[in-house]
Amino acid sequence: MKELLAGLNKHFENRIRLGIMSVLLVNDWVDFSTLKDTLDLTDGNLASNIKALEKENYIEVKKQFLGKKPNTSYRATLEGRKAFEEHLKALENIINSNQ
Repeated sequence: MKELLAGLNKHFENRIRLGIMSVLLVNDWVDFSTLKDTLDLTDGNLASNIKALEKENYIEVKKQFLGKKPNTSYRATLEGRKAFEEHLKALENIINSNQ
């Protein structure tokens, strides 16, 4: 069992980070408000978890202005996609190990 757990990525053990990466993997760019509403999070909670994923180079940030309003969007990096897919594979292996 220890080998199965070794494949899990500690950066995705948090349900919020798991949710962020799940949304980013199926979308190109997602803005802050959409992520916040989709995952039903507060600004601070989302921001701190995004910062943690950005620190690991799992997500990319794009800041721009739409008209006169600032807009921040995110997408998963190639490194983030690979790490998340490996994490999902490890979860799948754990689930299938008892069948």
